[in-house]
Amino acid sequence: MRRIKTRTMTLLALCITLNIVGSNIALMLKLPIYLDSIGTVLAAAVFGPLGGMFVGGATSLIVGATTDLYSLFFMPVQLLTGLVAGLLYRRIKPGTWRSNWWLALVISLPGTVVSTAITVMLFHGITSSGSSVLVQLLLGTGISKTLAVLLIQVGTDYLDRFITVYVVALVYRALRYKLPQAN
Repeated sequence: MRRIKTRTMTLLALCITLNIVGSNIALMLKLPIYLDSIGTVLAAAVFGPLGGMFVGGATSLIVGATTDLYSLFFMPVQLLTGLVAGLLYRRIKPGTWRSNWWLALVISLPGTVVSTAITVMLFHGITSSGSSVLVQLLLGTGISKTLAVLLIQVGTDYLDRFITVYVVALVYRALRYKLPQAN
């Protein structure tokens, strides 16, 4: 049986905490972005897809049980974000600034499709996120609910992952010298 190092558990717990703090800030301020995946993507960059999926799933469980029930329903998005980011970061190191815009795009698109489906089918376009206000504005123009949610999700998910990828690149650059691969 392989033992998990204390350093690994500590960094995973820190990543979960980053997600919880970020999601609560976005929730309290009703921001149209989510800030709940910085830890997921950081864990995916350091530990691979399983690390990212673990942090994303744990975050959804904790936030869903404490401050935002909607988070439980969006757990598949967190898991998918951890998986995709982990697979991408196997080939590309997070410190390369020129690749960040397309990394954010590739990481956000699968989650955007899933979160759009969840938002439309389960919540009819209204969630606890600040992006729900933008959805309502688009619905007022007469476009369909699915299209309104999709358009808002594409924009807000990409912006959220773009910020996430840049933050992860900064943190990863600092960590790679201080903390050799934790696995």
